[in-house]
Amino acid sequence: MAISTSATHAPPASQQGGAADPRRVAMASAVGATIEWYDFFLYGTAAGLVFDKLYFNGLDGPAAQFAAFGTFAVGFLARPVGGVVFGHFGDRIGRKTMLIWTLMIMGVGTAVIGLLPTYDQIGVWAPVLLVVLRVLQGIGVGGEYGGAVLLAVEFAPARRRGFFGSFAHIGVPGGLFLASGAFAIASQLPDEAFLAWGWRACFLLSIVLLAIGAWIRLSVMETPSFQRVQEDKQVSAMPVTELFARQGRTLFLGMGTRFIEGFTFNLFSVYLLAYAVDEVGVSKSTALNCIMVGALLGVALVLVSGRLSDRVGRRPVFASGAAFALVFAFPAAWMIQTGSTLGVLCTFVGGLGVIYGWVYGPLAAFWSELFDTRYRYSALSTLYQVSGVLASGMTPLIAAWLVTKGDGTLWLVATYNVVVAAISLVCARFLPETRGRDLTEDLAPVAQPAPARVEEPVGV
Repeated sequence: MAISTSATHAPPASQQGGAADPRRVAMASAVGATIEWYDFFLYGTAAGLVFDKLYFNGLDGPAAQFAAFGTFAVGFLARPVGGVVFGHFGDRIGRKTMLIWTLMIMGVGTAVIGLLPTYDQIGVWAPVLLVVLRVLQGIGVGGEYGGAVLLAVEFAPARRRGFFGSFAHIGVPGGLFLASGAFAIASQLPDEAFLAWGWRACFLLSIVLLAIGAWIRLSVMETPSFQRVQEDKQVSAMPVTELFARQGRTLFLGMGTRFIEGFTFNLFSVYLLAYAVDEVGVSKSTALNCIMVGALLGVALVLVSGRLSDRVGRRPVFASGAAFALVFAFPAAWMIQTGSTLGVLCTFVGGLGVIYGWVYGPLAAFWSELFDTRYRYSALSTLYQVSGVLASGMTPLIAAWLVTKGDGTLWLVATYNVVVAAISLVCARFLPETRGRDLTEDLAPVAQPAPARVEEPVGV
């Protein structure tokens, strides 16, 4: 597949300046995504520290933790639904409208979790309602990702697309930083107060963030790339069907590159948080503070690696991060098992800061540049959310199971880490370099049938 190095067409005059400025759009994408991921990651933190005690306390020991992580995974199972639905309408109606809807679903669902009665108060209905609200969270964030990325990428100039696109990816480590920070503050309360109302305040804060995010996203215009598709009357009738028909192989390889990103984030931010607190004896505040440091570094390195990908290419930057993830797997397992504050800090800084930040930065532009505008929202949503079921949502459950098989150690988890990193490296090897690609280029033109052969009459 040939890759053009020409720059994208300039935005229409109506789009220039004001709300169409790439820097302002990138910042709007970063803030909106951070708010939505804050909502989503609150659940992951609470699953490791709270929900097994309040909503699954009818179960004993490891069973309660498995159940809490199981509901965490449910959110990832719901994400492909949101990805398909909002991806379809994002390619049919526009990016901006879908982003407003996803923000509303996430904000309301998260706030209601903060008001939900416990198992001791309403019995089995408590975990049932918790699962329903987690499904709403999954649907909301499932539709949010593709729109947030395209908002930044499709406004960006071609030579800085990696940098501006990486602003949308700030939302993941940024949301984790805010969620961990909120829980770190709440965890200073006595355990009784923390379990009674402290954790709930973190979820109810979503109401304020919802209002801020809605105001920001309403101020941003539709992207020039999608407007051009509308003006040319090239809007796809069935974006997902067209995606699989024209670029199915690219989609599956892209899903493979997602594996190390999703695995790394959820291993370190969810499972190892619970492991450090429950198995090693690290205090909640210490573990959460270490995660905050790692997440803050991740925010910086997302931007650095995105900018570097504009200079040397998307694949080299991504591959170097995935290779480090492979090398870091066993040292990380050893360090966190020591239980020392320094070891725990190095583990979370290495995983959430260095590896995750470096791998995630170039992927916004890389994935966007792989697909045609007509179905790009559906492509990014499908790639990110479908692969995320295994790469992200199942990671805490798989890690918990491997630890039980490994007599309480993390060595089998580290082995799994190596396998995941190798899969992503191989998939990246078979994808093209996309730096500088013209986003208006038709990547996979539909083959035209050959003209019918006309036989000359014999004897004429």
